[in-house]
Amino acid sequence: MSKKIAVVLTDMFEDVEYTKPQEVFEKEGHELIVIEKEKGKMITGKNEEASVTADAGIEDVKPDEFDALFIPGGFSPDQLRADDRFVTFAKSFMDADKPVFAICHGPQLLLTAKAIEGRNITGYKSIMVDLEYAKAKVHDKEVVVCHNLVTSRNPDDIPAFNKEALKQLA
Repeated sequence: MSKKIAVVLTDMFEDVEYTKPQEVFEKEGHELIVIEKEKGKMITGKNEEASVTADAGIEDVKPDEFDALFIPGGFSPDQLRADDRFVTFAKSFMDADKPVFAICHGPQLLLTAKAIEGRNITGYKSIMVDLEYAKAKVHDKEVVVCHNLVTSRNPDDIPAFNKEALKQLA
């Protein structure tokens, strides 16, 4: 069964943390909709290996139009969490218990949404303390699944991340 996945993304995302899961999700027949501040904006990864055109602006979408949320890492989540629209959008997926996939710095958006307290989670080394302060149960493992939430630490963890994300979409 094909699922519609919201991808919140802006410039300076970690290239492979978007492209590798994207390849796997699309190969399994899922549809990814890239959401930025404005539809049609060209978004560039921090390594300049990937560029993506935003399918929609945050004002054009509602969480109930999607089956899951994907938050790639890099500097993108830190920029997006400064915009309340993205914070509210991400929080609604957590509140509705829909699948949420966040890798590397991706959990920063969920942290700002105050949606991780009591949750088992992982993330990039530099945000581990932030996650602890948010009262999450932090684990240094390649992938952590907590109900609807799938998190990983860095690009090396992508295969495990993809595997668990696909289970959530099944």
